[in-house]
Amino acid sequence: MDKKKIYEEQKKKYEEEYSSRGLQDIEFTTVSGAPVRKLAVPEDIEGIDYSDDLGFPGQYPYTRGVYPTMYRGRFWTMRQFAGFGTASDTNQRYHYLLDHGQTGLSVAFDMPTIMGYDSDHKRSEGEVGRCGVAIDSLRDMEILFDGIDLAGITTSMTINAPASILLAFYLSAGEKKGTSLGSMGGTIQNDILKEYIAQKSWIFPPGPSMRIITDILGFCSDHVPRWNTISISGYHIREAGSTAVQELAFTLADGFAYVEAGIAAGLDVDRFAPRLSFFFNAHLDFFEEIAKYRAARRIWAKRMKEKYGAKDERSLLLRFHTQTAGCSLTAQQPENNIVRTAFQGLSAVLGGTQSLHTNSMDETLALPSEKAVRIALRTQQIIAHETGVINTADPLAGSYFIEALTMEMEEEAEKYFKKIDEFGGVVKAIEEGFFQKEIGKAAYEYQKAVEAKRKIIVGLNEFGLEGETIDIPLLKIDQKVEESQRKAVGRVREERDNDKVERELESLEKAARGNDNLMPHIIRCAKCYATEGEIIETLKKVFGEYREPLFY
Repeated sequence: MDKKKIYEEQKKKYEEEYSSRGLQDIEFTTVSGAPVRKLAVPEDIEGIDYSDDLGFPGQYPYTRGVYPTMYRGRFWTMRQFAGFGTASDTNQRYHYLLDHGQTGLSVAFDMPTIMGYDSDHKRSEGEVGRCGVAIDSLRDMEILFDGIDLAGITTSMTINAPASILLAFYLSAGEKKGTSLGSMGGTIQNDILKEYIAQKSWIFPPGPSMRIITDILGFCSDHVPRWNTISISGYHIREAGSTAVQELAFTLADGFAYVEAGIAAGLDVDRFAPRLSFFFNAHLDFFEEIAKYRAARRIWAKRMKEKYGAKDERSLLLRFHTQTAGCSLTAQQPENNIVRTAFQGLSAVLGGTQSLHTNSMDETLALPSEKAVRIALRTQQIIAHETGVINTADPLAGSYFIEALTMEMEEEAEKYFKKIDEFGGVVKAIEEGFFQKEIGKAAYEYQKAVEAKRKIIVGLNEFGLEGETIDIPLLKIDQKVEESQRKAVGRVREERDNDKVERELESLEKAARGNDNLMPHIIRCAKCYATEGEIIETLKKVFGEYREPLFY
């Protein structure tokens, strides 16, 4: 009997036996609600070509990883997102994390900083230092990185609408410490399209926002070559309630929009594309997440080569930071979050991430305490040093299930790209509310599944503890932080050369009304201690503010 006939008979027998057995009353879908095949078999990956579709790690289309050595060459950067209170408070946390083995820094800013308000603005009241660190001027940035060698570490800053200003503060702080622009490395999120789609912390309308971004691309290509100029973020799209496929498709679509904007601004794609990086969510559906990262690398490489004509191999590499899913954590039985985060972090590593933040168990209740963040960091260190998953690249490659799922996610993402093209591109689709409605529908369906217990969340809708009390330490932000920060920004205004500040702000306004690259002007404002709020207000005079229309 030939092999094919044997296979068909074995498969038929399996199908008959499967149908004769009883099944649990469980919805066999991914966390995104996508149905999952009962068994993956060879025909599920028929047509897959190893060289064209997978390739070796470090080789096109990079499905198996962007570097030939992967974690044998170096571990991912262990980068815990941290920021609270004043710059001095957060500086102490940075030293604590570095002393415990963290290898990169990641700055969490408070809401006034994210929205472009100084700490003494009336709209900042009650928010200063609460969900991140308050940074009003270069003075705060100098304190934030006091005692830290900016040439010896990379820093990620989660900031979007005012990203150009916080980058200017950082570069200026580095130069004052004697660190050259060429030796400073790091990332600004700077992903404004994602803000309109999901996170909603915009300031200017889309047109001027994209101009600022292309100015950053051009400036950093010329002067800060180690800086990742945009961290194109699916994380917040997922946290807003999207499915894994939506996160994949919308994030890459944003990336393509930035590439097209850079090309339209006259930039050579191979000059700026190598410094674009990505930021994905690691949710709880283990295999769906791994397939998502693999599909993302393949889609990006193919588009960059075939559509945008990139020739530099570095332009084809999708390098990404991952953060475990904050939205998956529960306030109930918070210790369970350690377990959730470990699985999520493991999926990110098996998916080939270059950088990882593992959430702390207490993040649904407060900013992380020292103990909680240390356990989160230890989770990464255990994955790296104890599990053995770093020993080989892309260990799940060739799995019928993983390869089939990777192909399916690529196909579904392509369907979304086609819809976005039909709108006329990402900005047009944002203006029509397409992304917002798609995410809203997905979030609604997931919530219905949780409330109907079709999706079980341990400790939340099943296996609860009657009379549960929270007995883990929580970080509390002292009310005095806000008062202290207000006084500090006041002292900056008293001590600086205010005539010079006024001249530089006028120069910035003139540049904004023309076509000059804004970055050199913003850096000059930063160096004479103009505050973030003053720079933003100057730009608002020219660009205005964005108001989102109602879509529902």
